[in-house]
Order: sequence, then C-alpha cells, then structure tokens
Amino acid sequence: MTDHLVTELLAKPIGPAVPARTAVPPLSRRLEVTGDTAAVTIRGRQTDVDDGAAATVLRERGLDPADWSATGYRSSEWTMPNGDTGVSTRFTFTRTTPASDRPPIAELIAEIRQHRPTVVRPDGDHGFLVLLGDMQFGKIDGDGVAGALHRTIGGLDKAADLLAVYHRRLDIGHVHIAWLGDHLEGFVSQGGANIWRTPLTLSEQIRLTRRVMLHALTTFAPLAARLSMAAVPGNHGEAVRIAGKGLTRYDDSHDTESLIAVHDAAQLNPDAFGHTEFYVPETDELTVVLDVAGTVVAHAHGHQWRPGKHFDWWRGQAFNKASAMHQADLLLAGHLHHELIDSDGWRQYIQPPAMESESTWWRHAKGTGGAPGLIVAITKDGQTNIKEVVR
Repeated sequence: MTDHLVTELLAKPIGPAVPARTAVPPLSRRLEVTGDTAAVTIRGRQTDVDDGAAATVLRERGLDPADWSATGYRSSEWTMPNGDTGVSTRFTFTRTTPASDRPPIAELIAEIRQHRPTVVRPDGDHGFLVLLGDMQFGKIDGDGVAGALHRTIGGLDKAADLLAVYHRRLDIGHVHIAWLGDHLEGFVSQGGANIWRTPLTLSEQIRLTRRVMLHALTTFAPLAARLSMAAVPGNHGEAVRIAGKGLTRYDDSHDTESLIAVHDAAQLNPDAFGHTEFYVPETDELTVVLDVAGTVVAHAHGHQWRPGKHFDWWRGQAFNKASAMHQADLLLAGHLHHELIDSDGWRQYIQPPAMESESTWWRHAKGTGGAPGLIVAITKDGQTNIKEVVR
C-alpha cells in the first residue's frame, strides 16, 4: 500500500517498537509509517546496516526518500552465531513534503472537538440527497483501495460543491446522506473465497469506512440547518457468517456500526454537530425509513430482491401495515453496482452506481467494467425530480 491518502487514513496510534531479545536472521528490515513519521529498522551484518540501506527500504515500499528527512537513530550490537557482529539500527524520519502538495484530508479528520459551529446554516423546505455505497474498501479489483478511497472522498467534495450551486435556485435546509451498504469488502462473501483478493485487514476496512463517514460529517455539517445520515447493512458488511450463512441478527453489520461510531464522536461536540442526526435499522431489521423535506425515503442495500424486482419486493413490504415501507415515496438501494432510476406511478426507485471501479469477476463473466460514482438529488413533498450523477 503506497498511496499517501490510504496510509494517512489507515494511521493508528501505536506504541514504540521494542527491540527483539533474540537473534534475528541477517538483512531483516521493517518499515513503520504513522502519519508524518516513519521508522526503518534494519538488523543484519554491520557492513549492511547504514542510512543508505534505510533509504532503500523507503524506496522499495513506494516512499520517495526525498520526501523524508532523517531525525535520528538508535543502534545496538550483538554477536551472531557465526561470530560476526550483528547490528540492529532504527532510523526515524519526518515527512518534509510541503503541505500544499499533500491531500487536505488531515485537516478534515482532526480531533472532532476542534470543529467550531457555523453561526448561520442555510435553511429551507427542500432536501438535498447524497446517495452512495458499494465502496467495498479492501479489495484489489480495478484501481483498488486507493482508487475507491480517492473517488469516494472526491465524490463527497463534488457533492458539497453542487449543493452550493443548487442553493442559488432552491431553498435547501436539509442535507441527507444515504450510505447504502457494502462499504467494506469483508471476509464473508462467497463463503470466504474473496480473502486472498482482500489485502486490508477487517479493522483497516472498518477504519477507512468510519473516517470517510467522518469526512462527510465535517464537510456537510456547516452547509445546512439539518444534516442526517443513514446506513443500512450490506451482504459484504455482515459481521458473522459460518458455512456461508449469517448466524447473528440481520442488523449485525460493520456497515452500520461504522456510522454508530461517528454518531458517538459527534456527540462530543454538540455546538458543531447538535443539528446532525444518525439512523441505522432497528434490531433485527435491514431497512431505514425517514422523512426528508416531506418525502418518505426508504433505504435498503438491495440484496433482498433479484435484479429488476425492486418494485415487487417493495409491494410485498408495503402489504405489511406494520412496516413503514407502505408509506414510502422513494426507495434507495445499492448492491447491483450500476445506475438505475425507475418509477411506478408516483413512487420512485434510485440505485446509484458503485464507488468501486469494477468487479473483476463480473468483467470476466460479462465483459463490462464499472462506471463508478454517486448520485445527488433534490426532493420535496414526495417529489424527487432533480437527479445528477457525480463521477
């Protein structure tokens, strides 16, 4: 993983390395990167361990040594089994790339308590919808983790720019972000057959999802009097499957737990985020239904029905008077990875594309890759007449 933004968003607080007590094989090398600091540890023969070797390690791991300045080192010696002198040296570096050349995400994911409330947030009777899902962070297909990450953050930034454009025409007071599932690749899909093609750990996939959601929160919170976000479980985000079957509740999902974590963080700063709302399914449920500017919006991932059968599924759900689905004006879903807008009478269905660039398996089977993106839409009183794909 060499992309700077991926490295930055995967950073986690870790303790200092503890030198091993036992002898290690010659030419053992280790690289640790945390934010703007890096450490290279080299263990081997005395003649092989120097700062040039450390620069080689940086270069081999995709980091340009010119972007890093050495800040110190510590070294120890021991006698190797063959009688030679072994050396273990830890070189530390600080990133020296000018801030203007680096992605601005560091400022956006800073400690949430540091955010200051906006004095006046735009208000109005229209709702602005941001619809996205199927990032599947962690898989190698297409342009991989870095591509999906940059595309998702870039898409959210473009959506915020479009909100400013639509503000010139309409009074928009409610921004709603729909996270439509499969935000991470996970390790349960296809009975675990996707494990080799998923280089990120599960905790890293969850961390990327959580921090992208945090980016959305800090980006859109100043832009409307009311901000809401909803997340639904996807099949890839299921927390537990054994022998291909889920064994826990339907709402047991990393897709939704990531948004719950962002909700918990937002509560630490009510001055800046007191006007934000967060929604996930009720216990043992898969859908979220809520009002956005007078439009009843239903959220699902889309793995509950066969392709093209979304209205059949909706009719079945609406037949149950205990379900809020019978009141819905608009159904949002992901899962099938391509843009689809459909209507039946006054009810509408919107399916945004995936944020991942492609499913390699699908391309091999059907020949087509992906056309990734998200969808923004304007809604009011049951009507969602303005829709735009953001790529």
